[in-house]
Amino acid sequence: MRFALSTEQVEFGASLHGSLAAGRLDLPELGVTALAVPERLGGVAADAVDLVVAFEELGHHAVPGPLVESVVVVPTLLADVGEDRWLPELATGKLTASVAIPPHVPHAHEAELYFLLDGEALRSAEAVAELTSVDPTRRLVDLVGGPVLGTTARAARAFDLGVLACAAQLLGLGRAMLEMATAHARQRTQFGRPIGGFQAVKHQLADVLIGLELARPLVHGAAVTLTGRDVSAAKVAAGDAAYRAARTALQVHGAIGYTAEHDLSRWLAKTRALVGAWGTPSTHRDRVLEAL
Repeated sequence: MRFALSTEQVEFGASLHGSLAAGRLDLPELGVTALAVPERLGGVAADAVDLVVAFEELGHHAVPGPLVESVVVVPTLLADVGEDRWLPELATGKLTASVAIPPHVPHAHEAELYFLLDGEALRSAEAVAELTSVDPTRRLVDLVGGPVLGTTARAARAFDLGVLACAAQLLGLGRAMLEMATAHARQRTQFGRPIGGFQAVKHQLADVLIGLELARPLVHGAAVTLTGRDVSAAKVAAGDAAYRAARTALQVHGAIGYTAEHDLSRWLAKTRALVGAWGTPSTHRDRVLEAL
């Protein structure tokens, strides 16, 4: 069995990183929005590892939007219940969609089209109330379910794909915050020398790097197995690593890190939101424990 990313996957990640770093957010042109859509409807039907590669870079650049829902979960559910009418528009990025999956995903990310997964029944839904979020770019809505569009036997798989994509985003967020903290530590001086030269700062940054490097194989491994245990373990590890990166980046930046005007605030807010999204850490720890 091959455990490393393929050459094509490495190149896809590098290409996506370069484009996003250059300010390109046209996700359809970058091949992101069609990843989970069947080929017969204009998609590429990518596997879970491809999704992880893409979502790590989307997290790395803090790209806003209902990405997990619109790119991964909703296309998976619609294809499974045979509702093809929206899939071509999702593949081309002309439409965004979101879904609530109670109890672990009680609210939907703001989008143009809504669904509610009620057990195995996929319903159309309408937004009835806007909710606040710790991440200003991640606006949430409360939904009320409508007519049943179909039933799915893969509700658990759709949820796990959402969890996995969220874990990959957290991994990318952690990478970005480590890079920002490291760059700041090299530039900021105290007592006549860069603070990155102090052992206490080095140790904190090293701990962040270790956490991210230990979480990455769990995320990639979960993309191969797609078992509930492995996906939950990946979410916990990625969430813990990203949270440590956030705390360390905030401490290294000092008072400026607390300001909304600093770029770091985008990554901090998104990390805080996604650590508890798609199932809380305690929920996923319980799933791992039950599977042992």
